[in-house]
Amino acid sequence: MAQCRTTSTASPASQPLRSDARRNRSLVLQAARSAFEEEGLAVPLGEIARRAGVGAGTVYRHFPSKEALFRATVVDRVRLFTDTARELADSDDPGRVFYRYLTAVVRLSVRNKGLCDALEGSFEPSPGVEADFREALAALLERAQQAGAVRKDVSVADVTALLVGCLSMEQRRGPGTAPGRMTALACDSLRPGRHVTKLPANPAPERNETRCAVCGGPVAAARTGRPARYCAAACRQKAHRERARARGV
Repeated sequence: MAQCRTTSTASPASQPLRSDARRNRSLVLQAARSAFEEEGLAVPLGEIARRAGVGAGTVYRHFPSKEALFRATVVDRVRLFTDTARELADSDDPGRVFYRYLTAVVRLSVRNKGLCDALEGSFEPSPGVEADFREALAALLERAQQAGAVRKDVSVADVTALLVGCLSMEQRRGPGTAPGRMTALACDSLRPGRHVTKLPANPAPERNETRCAVCGGPVAAARTGRPARYCAAACRQKAHRERARARGV
């Protein structure tokens, strides 16, 4: 009986603490999202605590570092881009969808410095999240190339670099330049045509550095077994289809 009374009195006392912790975590995340959106990774953690109306110690109790807090605020946005690309992968008009997708990613990211930092590679939002984004983007690119809407010598590494370039150009456009104009000009460089500039070959990989056999992007070193040849599942599937076509299957 005594043990039952002890348990029942401890439980109500602990419940408000859990509720307060959830509320504080929500306040911190909300403040961090707006702070990172405005200032990117440069924002001090103390400023985030001030906006949330909590002490710095409260922030650290939920997030061990500013980088961990950044991941928590940005990862959902990057995953949304990834999920959207996957949903569009089977579109009936892959070329149009590909260019509209690139334009949308730039438009939604250019005003968010945190997202810009993530897409520019200043800080990886979360292990695997960047790889998933590249894989989904590669699938859109491949279908657009098959439809003849994107030149064949473009890789997913080229497209991600172009995205970063578009973000930079849109941020630096003059007051008389319409939003999206620089992105439209950049996207035209991906379109096939008779008078496009032939791209120079990618340089040979450095010693001990493995490059994807399809897109030329870096391949993570294999911990065990046979060394990996492709950077993502999309490139592996593309190589398999090309081998099958070569065999006449």
